[in-house]
Amino acid sequence: MPLNPAGPDDQALSRTEALEESERQFRSLADNMSQLAWIADPAGRIHWYNERWYSYTGTSYEAMMALGWRSLHHPDHGQRVESRLQRCFATGSLWEDTFPLRGKDGQYRWFLSRALPIRDERGSIIHWLSTSTDITAQVSAEDALRELNESLEQRVAARTRELAESNERLQVEINERAQAEEALRHAQKMDAIGQLTGGIAHDFNNMLTGVLGALDLIQRRVAAGRVSEIDRYIEAAMGSANRAASLTHRLLAFARRQSLNQRPVDVNHMVTSMEELLRRTIGESIELEVDLHTISCLTNTDEHQLENALLNLVINARDAMPDGGRLLIQTELTHIALLQDALAPGDYVRLRVQDTGQGMSSEVIARAFDPFFTTKPIGQGTGLGLSMVYGFINQTGGRVSIASEEGRGTRIDLLLPCHHDDAERPPSVERSIEPPRASLGERVLVVEDEPDVRMLVVDVLKDLGYRVSVACDSHEALIVLQGAEPIDLLVTDVGLPGLNGRQLAEVARQHRAGLKVLFITGYAREAEVRGDFLDDGMDLLTKPFSIDELAVRMRSLIESSPDRL
Repeated sequence: MPLNPAGPDDQALSRTEALEESERQFRSLADNMSQLAWIADPAGRIHWYNERWYSYTGTSYEAMMALGWRSLHHPDHGQRVESRLQRCFATGSLWEDTFPLRGKDGQYRWFLSRALPIRDERGSIIHWLSTSTDITAQVSAEDALRELNESLEQRVAARTRELAESNERLQVEINERAQAEEALRHAQKMDAIGQLTGGIAHDFNNMLTGVLGALDLIQRRVAAGRVSEIDRYIEAAMGSANRAASLTHRLLAFARRQSLNQRPVDVNHMVTSMEELLRRTIGESIELEVDLHTISCLTNTDEHQLENALLNLVINARDAMPDGGRLLIQTELTHIALLQDALAPGDYVRLRVQDTGQGMSSEVIARAFDPFFTTKPIGQGTGLGLSMVYGFINQTGGRVSIASEEGRGTRIDLLLPCHHDDAERPPSVERSIEPPRASLGERVLVVEDEPDVRMLVVDVLKDLGYRVSVACDSHEALIVLQGAEPIDLLVTDVGLPGLNGRQLAEVARQHRAGLKVLFITGYAREAEVRGDFLDDGMDLLTKPFSIDELAVRMRSLIESSPDRL
């Protein structure tokens, strides 16, 4: 055993010294921490504050013992803080609260305070330890944000009417932008037509002069008994009228609004049909060369959209040559053996538009297909033309490429997949010398509200051997259709008063199932998409039409069903 064993008093002294050392270390740490701190007995009576507390409050130990820390509370918060703190002391639960404390300068700063119960090994609370962290900056920021929000709400309330009007204008702009792609196809066509208005008016006046002058001379020669001289006047009138009809058909085609309607399209034929319109678009100062591949090739696309794309490119080329130049439109067959830029291998038809204009820099080429990008002056371009061409060609499985050099011109190629099914080529109609006539005296019901047109159609049908019933509107037509008289074919204008021609056909087929119907129309918005407008046993003939065209369409419909209705 040890020579000098420690007695109980020595052990107690050692523990006391250790406890005192531990307390010195804690207080040294607490006095140097950035937070305010205090210690309370189990009942919640505070008996120690750290040096940071005295430094902030400007008080002393004696003052705090006499007045208590509650003397530093803001009067608006003291009762709330005291109530919650006493409840935690009573339940032994963690206390946390935010409130302002007065400093030695008399100003209040916000603190986040927490008090934690310290327990012994038996779980009994031996004292409470609290820290308070200065959060004035955070509270000030929150107050500023709250004031800003309140101020914003007041400004919004004061300007409600103005903002409502702005929102309405914004909604209109959003709707217009959402419809931009669809509307632009129509707008681009109408813009092109607007640029041609002067030339079209000039041409129409010339054509009308030819028609009216020839008819006037025919009337004079007949009155004078000189009928042998009228043939050349008839030919002149027919030629002028046919040129006018061709021009109106072309204008309607470019003014039409329709969704993508893919079908086999002969690109060579399309370019040829547009050539006259393109020449008028570019003007006399630009030389137009059309170089078509010797072998025609079909592509499966929307012909009207492809026409619009070509017209866009031609207008851009024209604008790039303000002082004149040369414009080449070329078609060519090409084969792609390997996958190129997501373009599948296969046969393609290349539609090329090449000009000798100003050209484009590499920076402009890089953005040429970006929506709303344009190099034209304000008011002269939307910046959507090329982006819509790009989107349309890609939608049909093709590709658009640009090659350009400043001062040397621009070449744009549209690559479109070939369509090899010859069976789906647009059929060529062989015309007989004489129009086909009625074979069995078939009866035709003619419904036309325009008296002159109605008279001509009826006279033509009678000359062809048909028996004819006549109605000037859908009401009269229904009376005939509901009767017992057999009707082999209904020939009706689309734009009728009351029920239109399409509605009349629907009602007619309720009384006479399978009745064949030939619609005639100068222009019908509803008939723009033929596949949606026509059912089986129906056809559409656009005014003006020739006797041969009318006779062929009628015989085709009648002979498709040998049974009379």
